[in-house]
Amino acid sequence: MSEKLSPIEGIKIKSDGLRGTVKESIEQDNFTGNVRPDDEALVKFHGMYVQDDRDKREERAAKKLDKLYSFMIRLRIPAGTINAKQWQTLHETSEQYGTGVLKITTRQTVQLHGILKHQLRPTLQSFDTVKLDSIAACGDVNRNVIATSHPSVSKIHAEVHAYADKLSTHLLPKTQGYYEIFIDGEKIYDRVKEVDPLYENRYLPRKFKIAIAIPPTNDVDVFANDIGLIAIIENDKLLGFNIAIGGGLSTTHGNPNTYARLATVIGFVSGEENILKACYEVLTVQRDYGNRSDRKLSRLKYTVDKLTVEGFKAELEKRIGFQLEPARPYTFTERGDRYGWQLVSNGTWYYTLFVEHGVVKPNQKAFLHELSLLDICNFTFSGNQNLLLGEISAENKDTIIALIEKHGVEKEISELRKNSMACVALPTCPLALAEAQRYLPELVTKIEPILEKYALQDDEITIRMTGCPNGCGRPYVSELGFVGTGPGHYNLMLGGDRYGTRLNKIYKEKVNETQILEEVDVLFDKYVKERLPKETFGDFSHRTLFN
Repeated sequence: MSEKLSPIEGIKIKSDGLRGTVKESIEQDNFTGNVRPDDEALVKFHGMYVQDDRDKREERAAKKLDKLYSFMIRLRIPAGTINAKQWQTLHETSEQYGTGVLKITTRQTVQLHGILKHQLRPTLQSFDTVKLDSIAACGDVNRNVIATSHPSVSKIHAEVHAYADKLSTHLLPKTQGYYEIFIDGEKIYDRVKEVDPLYENRYLPRKFKIAIAIPPTNDVDVFANDIGLIAIIENDKLLGFNIAIGGGLSTTHGNPNTYARLATVIGFVSGEENILKACYEVLTVQRDYGNRSDRKLSRLKYTVDKLTVEGFKAELEKRIGFQLEPARPYTFTERGDRYGWQLVSNGTWYYTLFVEHGVVKPNQKAFLHELSLLDICNFTFSGNQNLLLGEISAENKDTIIALIEKHGVEKEISELRKNSMACVALPTCPLALAEAQRYLPELVTKIEPILEKYALQDDEITIRMTGCPNGCGRPYVSELGFVGTGPGHYNLMLGGDRYGTRLNKIYKEKVNETQILEEVDVLFDKYVKERLPKETFGDFSHRTLFN
């Protein structure tokens, strides 16, 4: 007897290429700011989520008003680079629609919050004029493909970077529903071109994420992805990629069947055709074997563990028609962004702007808009939620320095703050149990004096926080991790390594701020007294607390 499918599986199958009644929801249902229930699932595939302002729920309920619904729109920007004209459009669109805040995500893209239903079309049409879209930025498909952001990592960074776009294009859904509903409104009758051998009419059991890392940098947290590609470069030549499968961080409080998992390296693949084919067929194995009855157990990591790593690899090799080669050696020695000014091998300059938790502040936004009007650089979102200004000529460097000073965007920032990360959480995320993005800056401010007390202010400790156990801020691969359990309370996670190759573990459950600061003080005291030479805080915690 086959397992009963989850309700969303039926919604996908009968959606007519992800169209559903989304168009009718937008055009006809003026009595609500939401879309119809089935369409809430379908709009995700078009790069948006339905949200409401949870800060205003109680007040509106008292007035017998509907929730204050709006939409978050997330763009698809493989490897995170856009040009000056695209930044101008992003700025102008965000000023016209939504909250006005630009939010850089951990997946090298940007999202806008607070878009009202009647603003969806003009927002997406505005992006379309500069060749930006939100197709497959959310939903049960391959999402935005990310890659190591800074060109100084390798002379052939551009060659490796290009694979993000190649993979994104190769794994896009074939349906033209996005353009039909949101862009030109023309009904597409030639459905032959929409036949989708990859996604069929079922799509994937759950979301799917791919990251490309260029050693020695693991700024993308490559092992936290369904597919991790690790570039193997020798003598400035790309030999191919080690391929890792089955990473994913999402868990559910109280459900022991859910767990965070780092991807397992299963081999090495070379040649563009073989690389694209291998990634494609990983998706088909997940499509055919993934859990479609329980969405909490539907990510690739559970499929890999169900089939076993060797079983999955055997099925993959059968589908690709060749055997993977043994994995090649590599080493990660950094994960943070390379801040400040950097000269790269092609003679151009890059500047990395710190954007705390990806929230572009008003003075930063003004600076970036003025800069975009000059059209003298490109803009790259990093996997650490920061922004690289790139391809800057020597003669334009002083112009940008002057703009930085004019807008006051460069300030002294502690190493802890530079290595912090948080998800959006409250007030817009419906899953959030606790604050994250709005609270972690305050917590870091309170931890900084403790670091100074123990002369640890230059220690690049990674600290991450999420408002729920889904792990969007990747707290499970940090040295100091906080996972929301309820208002003002978090699980304190310790023992992850500095470079994203080891998961942390729960050290204390449901701690509040006072308890957090007390624990951090005790831990740092022990760290400075008992650590081994060159031992990081994460390695120290792992050795002394969990072994």
